[in-house]
Amino acid sequence: MSISALDLFKIGVGPSSSHTVGPMRAAFDFVSGLQAGGQLATVQRIEVRLYGSLAATGIGHGTDRAVLMGLMGERPDRIDPDHIAPAIARLQAQQSLMLAGQHAVPFVWDRDLRLLPLTLPYHPNALRIAAHGAAGPVAENTYYSVGGGFVVDEAQARAGASGLVERPLPYGFDSGAELLALCRSQGLRISQLMLANEGAWRTEAQTRAALQQIWQAMCDCVARGLAQEGVLPGGLNVRRRAAALHRSLQGRGQRSNLISDTFAALDWVNLFALAVNEENAGGGRVVTAPTNGAAGIIPAVLHYYMRFQSGASQADVVDFLLAAAAVGTLFKKNASISGAEVGCQGEVGSACAMAAAGLTEVLGGTPEQVENAAEIGLEHNLGLTCDPVGGLVQVPCIERNAMAAIKAINAAQLALRGDGAHAISLDQAIRTLRDTGRDMLDKYKETSRGGLAVAFADC
Repeated sequence: MSISALDLFKIGVGPSSSHTVGPMRAAFDFVSGLQAGGQLATVQRIEVRLYGSLAATGIGHGTDRAVLMGLMGERPDRIDPDHIAPAIARLQAQQSLMLAGQHAVPFVWDRDLRLLPLTLPYHPNALRIAAHGAAGPVAENTYYSVGGGFVVDEAQARAGASGLVERPLPYGFDSGAELLALCRSQGLRISQLMLANEGAWRTEAQTRAALQQIWQAMCDCVARGLAQEGVLPGGLNVRRRAAALHRSLQGRGQRSNLISDTFAALDWVNLFALAVNEENAGGGRVVTAPTNGAAGIIPAVLHYYMRFQSGASQADVVDFLLAAAAVGTLFKKNASISGAEVGCQGEVGSACAMAAAGLTEVLGGTPEQVENAAEIGLEHNLGLTCDPVGGLVQVPCIERNAMAAIKAINAAQLALRGDGAHAISLDQAIRTLRDTGRDMLDKYKETSRGGLAVAFADC
């Protein structure tokens, strides 16, 4: 498969790329198909069925609302997050669903939207949408939300397709070893090689502009997260902490010693990650990086670099994101970025590796050091389970992003102090992630049926 950096970094809404962004995209695609086929006006009823992990944690992740907003013609990259709650409230009160914003059909929530514990064959995140008319079925399709907002339908899943269009790349690679070999033979840094590959989709100027737009969305998310206070929705009574921490940091006096400087550095990285993931948990606009559950790690590390590194420039933003995307491509091709498939190691682990790679790149690391940093970032997240309390992307997810952002910075530091040589390669670590995910019990893979989710319930 050919993967662009803009496939990995997508603007969407919280709280989950696989449970919110993907299902909204699937529903939008379904209703768009009805429109394109001239069938929209013939529909008299819509049925939605959520399966597997989407059923187990779909309510906490907002999957039900996301699907319905998609059926109303909303897209995750364009929707106003503040529009969702009132639109759903009107639907429930009126028991009427406005398909594509044009055609009203009756919709009884408990009858027409059901959560089923069955796991369908191709992926734990599955949903089925069926449209019925006066004469019988109009259209039906099953979709799989495979992580990071990526979606494939039944036919694509059966054919083993990724949902991405294959494109010839000047420097195609399927492994870290191939990536390093290309960098050596062509005399390119990883970000340069990736920029050349992006030319298969758009011009260099367009790529740079698009990645700057992604960075602006990350900045906007942090800014909004710092301005919000109160309790996050969902019933766990988790309080937002970013605003208070920001005030504390702004009011901190002259630092007196190295220890307090170090603590301040940790505070700022924590702050940026908390701001993003509190926004995500509240259903705000975020950038999948490469998922929503891990959306705070890359912005936190890049914010820290841009704020505190002397000489940091907007060109560094592009290089950071391109190097990070090179590593994200390897996860997507050779393992998974879906918590429902391989646990949180696939989400936070991949984001930590990507952030470590991006930081090492802009700090002048060699391709070998970038690969080493990514491996360190992943290695120390292997085996990480996905067991969100209450099915919400709050506990332990918000703090986990802050911890992984710190870990990514340390991974870059360790790699830059070496020469790029190390015992375990990134390819081996990614294969270990894949194999560990296969061995992991389903109750630890975004079902809230084990681990911390159960421990909290027992308290």
